Amino acid sequence: MDQRNDFSQIQVGDLVKAEVRSGQYIGEVMELGGPRALVKVLAVMKHPEQGDLHNPYNPDVPMFHERRALSYTEKTTVPLRDIVRYEGSVPDYVESLRAAAAAEIAALDRLQRWAAKGLEQMLQLQKEYK
Repeated sequence: MDQRNDFSQIQVGDLVKAEVRSGQYIGEVMELGGPRALVKVLAVMKHPEQGDLHNPYNPDVPMFHERRALSYTEKTTVPLRDIVRYEGSVPDYVESLRAAAAAEIAALDRLQRWAAKGLEQMLQLQKEYK
């Protein structure tokens, strides 16, 4: 994430941004214990990425993972290093989920179009290299 909090400043009841398995959420800290916090999900900021995170952008992997966003009020444990205090209003969960999914679809579409143009240019260059 782009900023880090002093972990000692995070308290039960605080609103936080939490990064969980390539997704980002707004949630409420329910419990603190050791190096982790139990966070209740209230909104989705970034939808989790699809596929094998250890082999990004590779469609030819043994298992191409489907990752759903965490559900409204789902509780998840998050390392303290992956949470920052959240200031601001919490968006509606369903609206935030739809917006996050739309943003991920748009990013994948842009990447697909970029790859198609790159492939087209490389095929043309390959012809010229003969």
